[in-house]
Amino acid sequence: MSNPKAYSQAVLDGSQQALDSGMGENSTLKDFLALIKIGIVNSNAITTFTGLWLALHFSGSRFLDNLDIVFLTLIGSSLIIAGSCTLNNYIDRDIDHLMERTKGRPTVTGKMQASRVALLGFLLIGLGSVLLFMTTITAGIIGLIGFFSYVVLYSMWSKRLHVSNTIVGSISGAAPPLIGWAAVDGNLDIMAWTLFLIMFVWQPPHFYALAMRRAEEYRAAGIPMLPVVKGFKRTKLSIFIWVTALLPLPFLLLDLGTTFLILATVLNIGWLALGVYGRKFKDDIKWATKMFIYSIQYLTVLFVAMVIVTLI
Repeated sequence: MSNPKAYSQAVLDGSQQALDSGMGENSTLKDFLALIKIGIVNSNAITTFTGLWLALHFSGSRFLDNLDIVFLTLIGSSLIIAGSCTLNNYIDRDIDHLMERTKGRPTVTGKMQASRVALLGFLLIGLGSVLLFMTTITAGIIGLIGFFSYVVLYSMWSKRLHVSNTIVGSISGAAPPLIGWAAVDGNLDIMAWTLFLIMFVWQPPHFYALAMRRAEEYRAAGIPMLPVVKGFKRTKLSIFIWVTALLPLPFLLLDLGTTFLILATVLNIGWLALGVYGRKFKDDIKWATKMFIYSIQYLTVLFVAMVIVTLI
């Protein structure tokens, strides 16, 4: 007869091994999601879908009849974005340890080898490009332009050299809705370019607010963000200018109806009003935090509203 103590210990050891294995798998998944910057991938999927949805709507095409295009576009664009973010992590692995929000990335902790990270990035971009080219040539080309502008123009060139790095990086961030539209209609409509403009103009005030909150970290990493180079006062002025530039853009989307126009205008004025009202706190970081949070809510509400108004 077996020893009860030995049997109990064996059960405990087996349970611990299973627990360790599960924790290891969770850790690997967490590292992978951090590597591809899943938050950025998800947020861009929303704007890509909006561009695609509007192109289907205004071309008179039925959504359910084009599920293949929807699948190829969303997966393809997400893979390109994920691959670009992976290469960004690879490029920035020498400075990410200096910043609180990036020091836990697997490229910093050593959990993933740099060569494998680079290979993964190119594989994701390659596969994503193939899927986008299966929709239209225009969508595939825009996807590659987005990759080039983010990895080369932003990550490899402007990020560490120029205070205009945020504006340069905004090119890639504005590409997703254009990709979505192009996957349905390669002859880009004025509405498609308006979506691009909205995304392009939205990014500087969004990232300037983030940069204010992380100014000392950017300074330590030697990244010439606007708050680091020009100071908070100049950054606040730039935020107001960029938010003001958003005001006329909804008027280029008159086909979405009066309800959307009113909502978009209220959101724009609300952003400006929050900035003016928040100045009374005389706490720059608190002000920047409020502006940053509003910018995220603004983008989500605006692009979801574009879809909803076409269903009413």
